[in-house]
Amino acid sequence: MMRFVSSQEAVSGIADGATVASVGVIGWVTPDAVLKALGDRFAETGSPHGLTFYFPCGTGDAQGIRGMDHVAKEGLMKRIVAGSYINPVDPVTGKRPELMRLIRENKIEAYSWPIGASMHWLREVARKSPGYLTDVGLGTYADPELGGGRFTSLATEELIRKVDFEGRTMLYYPTWPIDVAIVRASSADEYGNLSWEDEALVSANIGLVLAAKASGGRVIAQVRRIVPTGKRLASQTSVPGYFVDDVVVVPDMMMTSHTPFDSAYFSGSRRPISELPIPAMSADKVIARRAAHEVRKRELSIFGFGASADIPLVMAEEGMLDDPSGHDYWFTTEHGSYGGVVMSGWQFSANINPDAIMDGLYQFDAIDGGLCRFAALAFAQFDAEGVVNVSKFGAANPGAGGFIDIAHNAERLVFTGTFTTGGLETVFEDGKLKILQDGRISKFAKQAESVTYRVLDGVRDRGQTAKIVTERAVFDVTPRGLRLSEIAPGVDVRRDVLERMDYAPAEIADPLPLMDRSLFLQTAAVAQTEEVANA
Repeated sequence: MMRFVSSQEAVSGIADGATVASVGVIGWVTPDAVLKALGDRFAETGSPHGLTFYFPCGTGDAQGIRGMDHVAKEGLMKRIVAGSYINPVDPVTGKRPELMRLIRENKIEAYSWPIGASMHWLREVARKSPGYLTDVGLGTYADPELGGGRFTSLATEELIRKVDFEGRTMLYYPTWPIDVAIVRASSADEYGNLSWEDEALVSANIGLVLAAKASGGRVIAQVRRIVPTGKRLASQTSVPGYFVDDVVVVPDMMMTSHTPFDSAYFSGSRRPISELPIPAMSADKVIARRAAHEVRKRELSIFGFGASADIPLVMAEEGMLDDPSGHDYWFTTEHGSYGGVVMSGWQFSANINPDAIMDGLYQFDAIDGGLCRFAALAFAQFDAEGVVNVSKFGAANPGAGGFIDIAHNAERLVFTGTFTTGGLETVFEDGKLKILQDGRISKFAKQAESVTYRVLDGVRDRGQTAKIVTERAVFDVTPRGLRLSEIAPGVDVRRDVLERMDYAPAEIADPLPLMDRSLFLQTAAVAQTEEVANA
């Protein structure tokens, strides 16, 4: 029997050792009040303990909307399986998320799966299949031969296996039951029927509901409001109330960080392109400007976090997205918002003025089916063997997110990021780049710390094309390795590029063209530290 309860009542029945699943996308659709109530219950009573948490992607931002950081407590969390982790420095406290501390100090069993697998796995749980099969992720950190997605030494169980299936080598993710699903929707009626009519994303919420109910588990739904029965079209109701056990009403829940509510994220209103934020002049903006040259009309383009997410905003600033030509550019992210303009920062993952919002599991069907032909993605390392890493480097353990699925299945790839990290300072004068202080760490490492995707294999064996765009140089990935194809005006090739790499490029264009000077123009010369530019 469905109940309307407080968040404290909703979590009171969660038993020791249960598997609890939830989802959010940074702050978007994160059931923060219920996750907080669960963390508070443990802090006050010591119960429940020894839980396994399953998050298909990074849930909460560990700041204003803490999400999975609410339950990152020793004793409460025994194991976590997540499609991505959140690792920002809190601007108020100066600390990284508590979940990152638990992982770094080996206090929990931590596993990282590609988001595509974490989403599609729910479908297999829901239909009581023995497991999920895919070739996406072979040769990456998800491959058992390269760690099997384990992020701590306490994580000893083989959650991903390598198998042969009809002559093909595949990765196999065995299923297990979900005891409790905690989801967030816009509204429920008096019978618990759920709708996402004013959310920017749906993500994996529907998959979680079905997986939990097929497992004999409970579903807790956090909503903004209750609506009268019969006042919504049946086509607006995505989850029947038969599948919902508890409804928690939180009228003031944030849409996402820094955004209490904005109907332009689901096209309840339309925001003029001229009112969109303009990225500040920085190394990231230069990178986004150059990468924008690779975007084609009428080709579905998918964008990742960081400088890549600035590409649509730069295009909007330059008038490329003004009507009628704006509708010729087809934009999406891994989380299912289509059309409009991809946003950056803590608003990333959703689009302003979208044309459609697709369920998260179906979005990865589209990605894995190769429908997103162009992809712009960030990079943390690119090594001598043509391996790109975004999943684990230094003290950061963000996981891959949707990166592996996107990179594996797109036809054209552009990787964006600064050439170095850790203190990079740049200034832009007269259409030239000047490096005031270089970063301490080169991103062109001899060997990547984690294998997120083998770019060179994709280029050599599967016909992909790939390019790396930085603020000072552009490389093409050829079957022989990196080809230095462009250099920023004002940059010394040997000092600022070749000597800052841990290996030599396979080839240097001769003559070596300059990057377009217009990329470096601004109204005033302002030095930017990497930390400020990425804030």
